[in-house]
Amino acid sequence: MDRYYGRAATAPIEPPFRCDGFVRDGQLIAANGERLAVSELPPFLRALMVTDGTVTKILEAYFWEPVSVETLEQRFEIAREPVPWLDVERGDACLIRDAQLRGGMTGRCFAEAFSLIRTQLIPPDFRQRLIDREIGIGVLIRDSGLESYREVLDIGLERTASGAAVFRTYRIIIAHQPVILITEYFPLALYRGE
Repeated sequence: MDRYYGRAATAPIEPPFRCDGFVRDGQLIAANGERLAVSELPPFLRALMVTDGTVTKILEAYFWEPVSVETLEQRFEIAREPVPWLDVERGDACLIRDAQLRGGMTGRCFAEAFSLIRTQLIPPDFRQRLIDREIGIGVLIRDSGLESYREVLDIGLERTASGAAVFRTYRIIIAHQPVILITEYFPLALYRGE
């Protein structure tokens, strides 16, 4: 949960891509101040940054292989600080999930996703399937028929041990309440074809 503490205060006032998929002078900014123009991203990666659809399906169609969600870690955690993007208060229990989206034939990691979930706000059947790690969050929402809205809140660039990654953070609103906060990391070298 640490990655979200205080984050809303440093994010853009107007969420990126709220109304448009085109931001003329858009910049991805890393914590160290490094900048990368959104226009310099490979076109498919730009499309992933703005989509409000299920990323797994889009990856399958683009890379033309099945993509599985591999849960690396899942646990309940008590918030030490508020997370305004999700209306989480200090002391609230949330489900934390770290997963990778991997190609079923190549084994390539197309993305890593870190999720913060207010499980008490989702229907019991949906909650149990989520805890049981049956399928990815996007597919689970679609299969359950829950009406939802996704809102991209932040985009950026992050340096990791394995290289640069472009990230986007978005929340999923269900029944007019922010319920799930997800940050997806896309390895820049993979999408550049390196």
